[in-house]
Parts: sequence; C-alpha cells; structure tokens
Amino acid sequence: MTLMEILSGKSVIVGLKGQTKREILEELVDVVDEDKVTDRQKILEAMLQREEIMSTGIGHGIAIPHGKSEYVAGLSGALGIKREGVDFDSLDGKPTFIFFLLVSPMDVSGPHIKALARVSRLLKGEDFRQRLIVAENREAAIAILEEEEKLHV
Repeated sequence: MTLMEILSGKSVIVGLKGQTKREILEELVDVVDEDKVTDRQKILEAMLQREEIMSTGIGHGIAIPHGKSEYVAGLSGALGIKREGVDFDSLDGKPTFIFFLLVSPMDVSGPHIKALARVSRLLKGEDFRQRLIVAENREAAIAILEEEEKLHV
C-alpha cells in the first residue's frame, strides 16, 4: 500500500489556513475523498474525540490525526502543510507543520495500522519533512511524496 493510494490529488493541501487544532482538522476532513465519506461532521467529531484522548502531534513538526468512523466507506486520508506551523499540542511542545490525517471504517484494522506505520516511517526522514514543508504547491508536495515512496517500497 502506498500513501498515494489513500490520498486523492484534492486531499493534499499546501498552505493550510487554520490557526487552531480544530480549524486544521476541519480543513483536512473537508478534503477527504468525497466518494468514501457519508458524513464529514461525524468524521470531524471522531477526530476531535481522538485528540481529547491524546494529541496526535508526535513531535518533529508532525501530526498524524487518525480515527475510525462508520461514516467513511474505506481507508482515506489527507495531507496538509502549514509552513508557519501551528500549536497542535505536540508531544515535544513545538509547532506542527505537516498533518497527515487517516480515517477508516470501524471494522478495518489491518490497513489502518499499516497506513499509520507507513506515514510514520516516511516522516522519520528530516530531509523529506523539510522538502514537504517548503513545497510550493499541491503538485510539488505530491511529487515529493511519490519520490519518497519509491525509496521505501
């Protein structure tokens, strides 16, 4: 499984506008594959509930908000980049720049866990993270992601 199989071109945002955790999550949920989503508000609520348990801001400028919902028909994702960073209650207390949202149906565990692992593995590379943060637009971010995925087949 590649991350580009989870994302659609429209689900990559360079230049997130949000200034708060909720606003960032709203933007990301808004671009999740519309063919798989039946209720965006319910998915947002699931993401916010997950954040109340523990922040998905894992440090190093990365957040991987994730959750499960009966209002999504298959594993879906969104990638957002905010060059200025935002406070996402990250474990290291530093701003977050890269947000990779994953949502899957309630009864799907294997692909959800594999996707989380893949995102984590790819985002370990500082050079990759920096290239994503400075990507000029959606197309550039997608090209950077596709290039990095080829290195981790």
